Amino acid sequence: MRKNKNITMILFSIILLLLNLSCTEQPKDSFRFVFMTDIHITDQRNAVEGFQKAIDYVNNLQPEPDFVLTGGDLIMDALGKDFYTADSLYTLYLKTAENFDIPVYNCIGNHEHFGIYKNSGVDPDHPEYAEKMYLNRMDQENPYFSFDHKGWHFILLNSIGITPQRRYIGHIDSQQLEWIKNDLESINEQKPVAIITHIPFYSIRNQLLDHSLAKNDSGGVIVNAHQVMETLKPYSLKLVLQGHLHIVEELIWKNTHFITAGAVSGAWWRGPYHGFEEGFAVVDVKGDEFTWEYVDYGWEVEKE
Repeated sequence: MRKNKNITMILFSIILLLLNLSCTEQPKDSFRFVFMTDIHITDQRNAVEGFQKAIDYVNNLQPEPDFVLTGGDLIMDALGKDFYTADSLYTLYLKTAENFDIPVYNCIGNHEHFGIYKNSGVDPDHPEYAEKMYLNRMDQENPYFSFDHKGWHFILLNSIGITPQRRYIGHIDSQQLEWIKNDLESINEQKPVAIITHIPFYSIRNQLLDHSLAKNDSGGVIVNAHQVMETLKPYSLKLVLQGHLHIVEELIWKNTHFITAGAVSGAWWRGPYHGFEEGFAVVDVKGDEFTWEYVDYGWEVEKE
């Protein structure tokens, strides 16, 4: 009798264990990822300490994310800096980002474009001018690429255009537009698509901060976003993750969510920006749908 009772207890324990595992494991069509933008790492303002705190937060998330997407402006600035300064910032970013426990896919921002501003003293003939330094440091062939993950298609864009006056604007050039078209032709039209861009497609920030008729400028949004959207029209564009503005904003048009996900650096490591704390987005995907939240990872400016 005692033997049968022991067997029953063992079976009961196994059932409880299996039930517990089924509750904690995500379904096969589900996954989580993190979107971190505008890190602006520098050896000043305790930025390395802040970025490491954000990394630690990500590494301790449960369920564990499958990967991290960055949204550009990884470094404080290469636009108006000399080679040594820009190069050292890339080294600092790469060294610190090694502390992530999961893969990281990087998107290029305007501050990654080396020597664009004339005050940098850099000649446009420099072998690492503009996006070339970024490509060399990140070991990428192009400043845009795509990948698939658990039924979703992710596209990371280069949303930075350079004017003849050596200023940046939000722009997707014709070569990249053609690449987007060809890339999309390789997937089923029903496959969920997520786009990662530094400069936003759309934003109502200026209307909210200034007045209802305030316009966006060419440095704040992608000036030819309509062309990209026209290319994407036949496809299931679910999500556009945006950076650059250091605010948290979500716009929904039909089935597409345009999410501007704050900044890891807040106001460039000087505290919150317009009341938005330093943070990043955590996205939970289930099938072809998702939920998200903006996470304040707890970094605060040291009081002097």
